[in-house]
Amino acid sequence: MKNSKFVIGGLLILAAVIYLIASSTQASAEYFMTVEEVKAQESAIVGKSLRISGAVIGDSISYDPETLTITFTIAHVTGDNDEIESQGGLAKVLHDATRDPSRKKLEVLYVGPIPDLLQDEAQAIMTGHIEADGIFYADELLLKCPTKYEEAVPDQSEG
Repeated sequence: MKNSKFVIGGLLILAAVIYLIASSTQASAEYFMTVEEVKAQESAIVGKSLRISGAVIGDSISYDPETLTITFTIAHVTGDNDEIESQGGLAKVLHDATRDPSRKKLEVLYVGPIPDLLQDEAQAIMTGHIEADGIFYADELLLKCPTKYEEAVPDQSEG
């Protein structure tokens, strides 16, 4: 009788773990798009939950501290890691994207405290949705600043 309680308890824990894994996998399986893909399919994806990435254009950053509203523009960056490496790495790809006037761009609106890493040439990875006005309304905002980390990497010396 005592062993059956442990078996039932174990099965309940196992079921909870399986549920958590399934729900987190489903949540992270949101459609990931580049700026070019968003622009090409804009009318078909209005209102759908999306995950997108792009290079932050520093001059476009605007912040209203009263409403905690941040607006900025991102430029298209490829999602193909092999292509990024062949073009000189992420820092160079982000730099080139922000300086290329012909790149597709997307306006972003995010409400929250301004992140320290929100700066020119940062990589913005966002979850949210696009509205009919063509603006991407971000619910989550993750920023990567590869130039900051490249400078922090010490030179390797062979000894």
